[in-house]
Amino acid sequence: MNAVVAPAYPLVAGCSPGDEIRAPFGDRTVPWLLARYRNAVPDRVFLTWEPHTGAAAQSWTYEQFGVAVDRLAAGLQARGVAPGDRVVLLMDNCPDFLAGWSAIVSIGAVAVCLNTRSSADELAYFDEHAAPRAALVGTRFAEAVAAAMPGLSWTVTTTGTDAFGDGADGPLAELTGIADVPTPVRIDPMAAATIQYTSGTTARPKAVVWTHTNCLWAARTNAAHAGLRPDDTGLITLPLFHTNALGYSFLGLLWVGASIVLTPGFSASRFWDVSVRHGCTWVSVVSFMLRALAGRPVPYDHRYRHWSGSTSVLWGPTGIRTTGWFGMTETVSHPVVSELAHPDPDGTMGLPAPEYAVAVVDEDGLAVEPGVVGELWVRGVVGVSLFAGYYRNDEATRDAFTESGWFRTGDRVSRDQAGRLRYVERAKDMLKVGGENVAAAEVERVVAAVPGVREVAVVAAPDHMLGDAPVAFVIAAERAADGLVSDIEAACERMLSDFKRPRQIRLVDELPRSTLDKVAKARLRALLANEV
Repeated sequence: MNAVVAPAYPLVAGCSPGDEIRAPFGDRTVPWLLARYRNAVPDRVFLTWEPHTGAAAQSWTYEQFGVAVDRLAAGLQARGVAPGDRVVLLMDNCPDFLAGWSAIVSIGAVAVCLNTRSSADELAYFDEHAAPRAALVGTRFAEAVAAAMPGLSWTVTTTGTDAFGDGADGPLAELTGIADVPTPVRIDPMAAATIQYTSGTTARPKAVVWTHTNCLWAARTNAAHAGLRPDDTGLITLPLFHTNALGYSFLGLLWVGASIVLTPGFSASRFWDVSVRHGCTWVSVVSFMLRALAGRPVPYDHRYRHWSGSTSVLWGPTGIRTTGWFGMTETVSHPVVSELAHPDPDGTMGLPAPEYAVAVVDEDGLAVEPGVVGELWVRGVVGVSLFAGYYRNDEATRDAFTESGWFRTGDRVSRDQAGRLRYVERAKDMLKVGGENVAAAEVERVVAAVPGVREVAVVAAPDHMLGDAPVAFVIAAERAADGLVSDIEAACERMLSDFKRPRQIRLVDELPRSTLDKVAKARLRALLANEV
């Protein structure tokens, strides 16, 4: 076996060194994409909002969406938001999230997308780390933001569709009623556009930075991988603060001038009703959605051409094909994807995408043989097909790449003789809880700080719906007070998002050890697996 060598990326003819990274889109930025179909097909329905409250659906054309974005962008400028400023977005799925993200990015500011399940401690960390200037938040988060994020200069709340009124009603009126259009700004295609916090293997989430070029790459490449067309109607049920909904769905559908149906979140009981009523033709799914839909009848009058998800699978009696793909926030799009015309076997993710270089390697960075499990490495162009870096964390950015420029995904996969890849597991200290990445170190940091805890190890227990369920094995100090488990539960409730909290806390006398006295977490995982 030979060491994996990163491929060379030749310069585009006529470019000076360094200019090749701008070549995919020239001087285009996200504002160009927002204006593209507003100018070409202004009366085409772009966004339909389907709330879960029983209220009637609402729809807006490309022109109406553009007007809402312009008014909101002008209001942000009037309140002092300048290029490079960070602006928090913290709200459930709603039209105002899309309008807010678009408005922030279109004036050269940076949208900081926060998980709506963040704890007060996590919000305080985001406030200190990202140093945002302002925030647009859903009304139910206003109190938490006011208490946990004192660094904000100002906060404006929204009920969900305020940006699409006439500027006279709703909490956003103070922004949307100021001017009809923003002052144009010049934006470097390689300037930061958006930040998403994601769990790594550290005790705190890392802030993944996407440039404007990254956003356009996501739009174009995701649309190609999903085979999206202008006549598509895409359903978005996953949270917009994540790459899947924001990049794979919103930007991908926007790239081809398609229509979007947006819901507050995934609902198994409403999925087919909404899909059929609006004639949805495509949706991005994750594994917990498929598990939740299992056993529910598939209506024969649906219009889905196919779904896109983590692995290939034939779904339901009508034969909906879910085509596989693999991606993460750092890779912007999918380094691995199924061919639409030639579906891969069930359970596989697909083949290496032509836009990336992909390798499966052992611990020494050597390519493994087919059938052998190894770590997935990806090569692309930083700021274009790969993220620009971790905000205010140069060390983590350097550590994410090999000396020869490969990005280490931390995911373990295998490949067959035909080159198709199959997902095996996340890195051992990473959990996948209901579609959310959770670093064991994040949970261990909180538990270890509880008085009476001498040592803690967090691992995943298999769970039918969630995939992984966090379990904390705790050694108590000699003089630990009674009620230690309750104290740990209380600390986790204060400090961690709900999906990161241990589903079980087990007090043990000792932890299994491997060489160098490290905790043998594999043995703890095996113990939990045997209990299923």
